[in-house]
Amino acid sequence: MKLAGQRRGRWAETACAWSLRLKGYAILARRHVTGRGTGAGEIDIVARRGRIVAFIEVKARPTLCQAAEAITAHQKRRLARAAGGFLARRRDLDGCQIRFDAMLVAPWHWPCHLIDAWRDEG
Repeated sequence: MKLAGQRRGRWAETACAWSLRLKGYAILARRHVTGRGTGAGEIDIVARRGRIVAFIEVKARPTLCQAAEAITAHQKRRLARAAGGFLARRRDLDGCQIRFDAMLVAPWHWPCHLIDAWRDEG
């Protein structure tokens, strides 16, 4: 069961990456893990278009509504910490505008891109 979920998650991330490419984004990283043991976690996709760097959480569920509800406040905080770690290693991204997006995936739907889905409260 867990393997099937991981496979579905990888497929969803691939679909989202292609969707972003079609919109003109460059994919900087996929499944990026920042500092094991720091509590930062994994960034599903890091994408850039112009001066905007988007840290994207991908959620695949049976419905788009369930996918949206699956993004918790805890995950948002972990993603913000991971984004900080990513940016600390990428000085070439200094001066870029940072954004947190979500991409929701459900069967028979094109990935739904929620631009600027939340703000880092930290």
